[in-house]
Amino acid sequence: SRYFQKLIDSSNTFYFEGDHTKSLEINIELLNKAFEVDDAYYIHYGYRHMAYDYMALEDTLLARENFEKSERYAKRSKNDTAIALTYMDLANFYSGAKEDHARALKYHDQSIELFEKIRDSAGLAKAHFNTALTAMEAEDFNKVLIHIIRAKKLNKFEAHSSFSIGLDNMMGEYYLKRGNYDLAERYLLKTIDAARELDLSNELEYAYLYLSDTYYKQEKFKEAYDARLKYKEYLDQNESNLTSSVAQTLSAKFQVSEYRKDVRAAELRARLQAELVQNKSKLNNFLIIAFICFLIIFIALFLAYRNRKQLIKELKIKNKEYLEAKEQSEKLSKAKSNFFSTVSHELRTPLYGVIGLSTILLEDEGLKKHKKDLTSLKFSADYLLALINDVLQINKIDSNTLEDEHNAFSPHELVETIVASFEYMRIQNRNTIHIQVGEQVPPLIRGNSVRLSQILMNLISNACKFTEDGDIWIIVKTWSLNGAKANITFTVKDTGIGIAKEKHDQIFDEFSQLDSHNYNYQGSGLGLPIVKKLLDLSNSSIEVNSELGKGASFSFSLTFDVLQQAEDQKEPDLLDTKLLKGKKVLIVEDNRINQIVTQKVLQKNEIVCSIAENGLEAVEKMKTGKYDLILMDVNMPVMNGMEASGEIRKTHPNIPIIALTAVEVEEMRYKIFKSGMNDIIVKPYDVTKFTQTILKNIISRNVDHKGSHLKAI
Repeated sequence: SRYFQKLIDSSNTFYFEGDHTKSLEINIELLNKAFEVDDAYYIHYGYRHMAYDYMALEDTLLARENFEKSERYAKRSKNDTAIALTYMDLANFYSGAKEDHARALKYHDQSIELFEKIRDSAGLAKAHFNTALTAMEAEDFNKVLIHIIRAKKLNKFEAHSSFSIGLDNMMGEYYLKRGNYDLAERYLLKTIDAARELDLSNELEYAYLYLSDTYYKQEKFKEAYDARLKYKEYLDQNESNLTSSVAQTLSAKFQVSEYRKDVRAAELRARLQAELVQNKSKLNNFLIIAFICFLIIFIALFLAYRNRKQLIKELKIKNKEYLEAKEQSEKLSKAKSNFFSTVSHELRTPLYGVIGLSTILLEDEGLKKHKKDLTSLKFSADYLLALINDVLQINKIDSNTLEDEHNAFSPHELVETIVASFEYMRIQNRNTIHIQVGEQVPPLIRGNSVRLSQILMNLISNACKFTEDGDIWIIVKTWSLNGAKANITFTVKDTGIGIAKEKHDQIFDEFSQLDSHNYNYQGSGLGLPIVKKLLDLSNSSIEVNSELGKGASFSFSLTFDVLQQAEDQKEPDLLDTKLLKGKKVLIVEDNRINQIVTQKVLQKNEIVCSIAENGLEAVEKMKTGKYDLILMDVNMPVMNGMEASGEIRKTHPNIPIIALTAVEVEEMRYKIFKSGMNDIIVKPYDVTKFTQTILKNIISRNVDHKGSHLKAI
């Protein structure tokens, strides 16, 4: 029991710290051990704690499933305290997640009845408190007052406990809603004084909100305004605390399906173990009977034969269940992929606004004194975009959708270009970057330059992040050269904080971060896992050489084709943007901020812009207006971009339509072009490439028009 209590305490600690990933792991271990000893009481606890983890992760279906399992095992344990707790859990679930107040109050009554039966005053006080909360939500104020008074009578804690403060706060809210503003003011001021001593920011937030409303009802407008300011202060503080745990919650959501598999495996093992014990008992009885009488042996053999047929039948059922579980696993994998795609669009869309507006503001001469702040803002947005791309990169690798394209490039120029992109981070951390390319390295090679760039950028990014006032070396050497092939080794070395030897394997785990008491950087933990997976795809590996406090060195080798002369790869000439002056462009976009960003970028080239809030509005505008080009968002309400493009093509077959979207292009490319669009621009975009794409499509349309006109004559 001491071991189980230790697991329960650890689970509670991680739950209240917001680390639901760790809490789930411990609860699964608790269930495994409880199933091994067939202890229904601790199985109940495991399911109960897992249900609250799923509630925190906003998965109400899994929360309800685990609360119901908790109730089932609590009843099997015949422990009245456990059963009373499950009634209170289900009441809280239906009150919060389902807003089914009638069902919640029914469970509250059952919980109170059982706590009274076992004379558990502490549990009964909590039950009355939770009942009052549900009654307040249901606006049953008579019931609210009754249960607050009963909870106060049962509360044996000190006067300034969080429980007592919560009761006073609720009493203040009750009198506010009942119109007794003097009593409401008295209880709320008492709550505020006590909550300040314990630094209970949530209680302070709601107490100031109710106090502001109380003062306003009393026409004490200055006091109401002051209270509202304090409420806003604590609201912002609490929202900030909530935001800081989003990354951990997101990371935990990614692993929920794996934890469900572990729980199901534990349940299956428990059932199989019970069946094995039962079969063993039957076998022992059979041996005893066989020893006594031959006739009983004959009967027992017959029974064994019949049991064998039943077992075969059960095995067939188990195989069917296994196949169903496999199909479910594949569905979960597909759902994960769809989730990444959705998250990509939902995050890239606002990022387009942030990056676009910060870029525009940086170019505003009147904001020079804010240049440093705007540069930091854009850097943060670019970093967040890189994090999103890292998550998508991991998903592409895992789903085998990464393309392997080979092209000719100069390794020296590639390294210099990548290093130049880290200039801001280099200056920020006061580092010096050295590039050393060996004389034997071929000037021109053929291979997957995109994959090599991704590997080097992740390694250099890590070196820049974990090095301050130091040096970073990018070393390129050739170890094997036979004329047609070259084996090239790339090394990224730094003088940063280093990595303890026992943590070398851990750094390649997804979402892993090494602890460091003297360094405050926290990232996604995806850079090195991406590097390892990309090298695995290239049949290579990475070598780590590092000690804590002595810097780090990462090396890998890849084989490339050696080219004797440059291939004919003529860079496209940039078109003259002056040709855009006076052109009319219709921007079809439902996001107001993105409308502003796109419009400002176009207006810099003296383009005349019109806005359509959705696809249907764009179709209507095309009936009366004349435009040179349409910028079409893909995902919009009322009518999406692909539907709108199909409608526009019926009456305007030649007007260029460019998809301006934040969705994953690889997944949508065929549908976009099939709908009638001519080109694609992915948000956030490079402004130069953006304007050149628009200009190219407008010029192409004019050429096509001239050609068709000559043929008609």
